[in-house]
Amino acid sequence: MFKVTFKFGSGEDVTTFAQEGENLLDVARKTNVAIDAPCGGNASCGKCKVKLVDGELDSPKTRHISDEEYGNGWRLACVSKIMGDVAVEVPDIASAYRSRMKVADLSSKEEIAIFENAKNDLEAAGLALTNSMEILEISMEVPSLDDTMPDNERLVRAIKKQTGATSVRLPYQVLTKMARVFRDSHFEVRCVARTSSAGDIFVYDVYPKDAEVVIGGLAIDIGTTTVSALLINMLTGEIIGKASAGNGQIRYGADVINRIIESMKPGGSKKLQEAIIEETINPLIEQMCRASGFLPEHIYRMAVAANTTMNHLMAGMEGDPIRMEPYIPTFYKTNSLFASDIGIHINRDAHIIIAPNIGSYVGGDITAGTLVSMLWNRPEFSLFIDLGTNGELVFGNSDFMMSCACSAGPAFEGGDISCGMRATDGAIEACTIDKKTMDPSYSVIGKEGEKPIGLCGSGIIDVIAELFRTGIINPKGKFVREGKRVRHDEYGMGSYVLAFEEEAGSVKDVEINEVDIDNFIRAKGAIFSAIRTMLASIDFEVEMIDDVYVAGGIGSGINMENAVRIGMFPDIPIEKFHYIGNSSLAGAYTMLLSRDAERKCYDLASNMTYLELSTVPSYMDEFVACCFIPHTDTSLFPSSVQES
Repeated sequence: MFKVTFKFGSGEDVTTFAQEGENLLDVARKTNVAIDAPCGGNASCGKCKVKLVDGELDSPKTRHISDEEYGNGWRLACVSKIMGDVAVEVPDIASAYRSRMKVADLSSKEEIAIFENAKNDLEAAGLALTNSMEILEISMEVPSLDDTMPDNERLVRAIKKQTGATSVRLPYQVLTKMARVFRDSHFEVRCVARTSSAGDIFVYDVYPKDAEVVIGGLAIDIGTTTVSALLINMLTGEIIGKASAGNGQIRYGADVINRIIESMKPGGSKKLQEAIIEETINPLIEQMCRASGFLPEHIYRMAVAANTTMNHLMAGMEGDPIRMEPYIPTFYKTNSLFASDIGIHINRDAHIIIAPNIGSYVGGDITAGTLVSMLWNRPEFSLFIDLGTNGELVFGNSDFMMSCACSAGPAFEGGDISCGMRATDGAIEACTIDKKTMDPSYSVIGKEGEKPIGLCGSGIIDVIAELFRTGIINPKGKFVREGKRVRHDEYGMGSYVLAFEEEAGSVKDVEINEVDIDNFIRAKGAIFSAIRTMLASIDFEVEMIDDVYVAGGIGSGINMENAVRIGMFPDIPIEKFHYIGNSSLAGAYTMLLSRDAERKCYDLASNMTYLELSTVPSYMDEFVACCFIPHTDTSLFPSSVQES
């Protein structure tokens, strides 16, 4: 056995032991050390770079590491084998997906604006902001030698008499505490209960009559890259806590296909489930509860919005049928999950509401997003776009809706980009470039003076648009200008340096290269070709779009002009575009808060037409035509042509 030490910039080393010949990335995974490997560890992405500090590794040089880098100790973790005691440095960019769990400052109006707007919009549409959770004030006769009815029957009879319920269910954890609570409060209690549409009552908890009781609810958006959560008061809708973190499954691959493949290996399903629940969701709950002084066992209901694969992996179900023809998942909708079934650390009897999936690759996150985008309540023709590892689209109005999904890849969330990262501290989220000097000006997420360590999605859009606007790259994404920030490696591949090592918060320059740009061109091409293909299938033109609602947590917002400039969005008036943030989490929040909203979400999923793009012969031609900046047909982007 050999000692393996992972070193981080924070100074918090992690040490473990490994057998000779073990793969370094596998050792990191087993030790719960986050090293980004979007390709799943097959050496195709080059993002699992670590720096050899001490000892030795059996590690060949790959195309992702230059001679100079290799000489300085840089290695790919996925192709490195343990040969003896070893210490490696894990740079910030390699662990950015998992680092810096963020607990939001709820005093910031921007943090809660989207949720307040969602509530107001749904209420204006006639949906009541009421749910099935309530606090029942119950008084019972004190038992005596003449009244020997047991505690459970006494409570059930009192609840039925007071509410008219047809049946009352008391779970095990209520039974275990009834005796003490009843006698301490002289048989006057407060019950946390849920009433079903059939009039049945489920009692989650009992408290003494004078106890202060808050019914907590948990809303979660499980993205392929990022997981976000809200802790709320179910009775008032008040947001008690908000937090986000990287999805712990990221080390098994950046996309759902790699994760499904990993889940089918021996013990894989359990590893994927533990990564999302034990390493991501439960720590988020713990952080929010600690910050707000709330007890996790007082969370009695949970709503999840996620894509179809994430739903299945969270539930510990097989995902392989999702990726195999005829692409049939275990469920599109289900009401059968409870917290104790899958190990969520809240009240064990908490019911888990899952936003319904529409297809194998259009999930509940899109249904929830469509709910709060309000497409279904407007006569105008609107387009809803959720930018993530998969690009999902919904087009329609109050009369019809159609959806589709395209494989954009992880580029919008920093994957497939050498300096890419999720939208967390240290990420460049906006950028402009001086046309004459080619020097950048950028804003970085985090506290004032935060140094950049990489680019998040909105920053990538800005940088590529600015490189094109200033003539530094051509429509193919190749560098055509020279300067101190433009350089070429030994193979002739060009790159642009946003921050040199001394300016950056990392151990390397922050730069974007031609491979990165090519990956992003394909990602933006997938979005625009999907828009064109879906509209063409119903004889619509892009000029007929009245509004575009863009969602996704890729930064504080998207510069829509830049998104149009590079050919990602259609060239229509900028005022038609609206960035609505994390609509998936907002949808989960409203489903939690409103029974009407929950029902509406199911109704939307049932009535939405799903278009499978792979069955449309013209889609691939559209996609190939989009793999230019802005497009091979420049007449589609007159504003970009005029600028250039």
